[in-house]
Amino acid sequence: MRPLLVLSLLLLGGCTSIPAETDISGIWINQAAIDAAAQGQSLHESLNTHGRNLEWDINTRTGKAQVSSGFERGGGQLLQKSPNAWTVDYNGYGTDELRLDGKRLTQLAKEHVPQQVFSRPSKTAKTQTKWGSTFRSALNAAYMGGQWKIIDSHGTGQRVEFTEDGHVSGLPGTDRYELCLDGDCASQGAGNDTLYLGTGDLSDTWIFVRKGKQLEIFQAINQSRPDEIPQFTPGPRQWLLVKQ
Repeated sequence: MRPLLVLSLLLLGGCTSIPAETDISGIWINQAAIDAAAQGQSLHESLNTHGRNLEWDINTRTGKAQVSSGFERGGGQLLQKSPNAWTVDYNGYGTDELRLDGKRLTQLAKEHVPQQVFSRPSKTAKTQTKWGSTFRSALNAAYMGGQWKIIDSHGTGQRVEFTEDGHVSGLPGTDRYELCLDGDCASQGAGNDTLYLGTGDLSDTWIFVRKGKQLEIFQAINQSRPDEIPQFTPGPRQWLLVKQ
């Protein structure tokens, strides 16, 4: 019986739980980028200023951590260094250092990567169909949410509503949208903010300009040849909306 008792104690010792106040398991989002954008700033500038990583998904029980940018997701092994400090090891291809400071999770700066701060979301996305789904939902609600009114061009006078899950009503010819956060859609916009508007499985790239409560949406004109990567420039304005 004694060997069994010793084995049981060893197993119990290996399952020591992390105190709730220092357990970083769950979703963390780049709330600072959302807050900056929600003031009516350029989305591109807000993301550049507050860092390209948008969401962390951490599981301390399995020792796994996933981080999402606007166009990709990476995963690594989570290693605890102290009660409030963690390292994420990307299988020998680099590391990130995380620090828990009260209700904030800080990703420490490293070469060419600024420090970033993450917060617990008020709610998580219903479905994680895309990486960074919770960040995307929170951004949509803060940046596009509320009631808008078309005051110029097609549908003048109509009320428009953008939902956090990517649907839109009241905008002629479209019922869904997706903000471009990074990657090809951002580089193809040549510094302009872009979004996709469409119906069903079909969508087109549009350029938009957000200034305070005013939102302008322009046709995106491709200046590249058919065999080249698209490069879009603003064309005629399609809609001018004002937040109510």
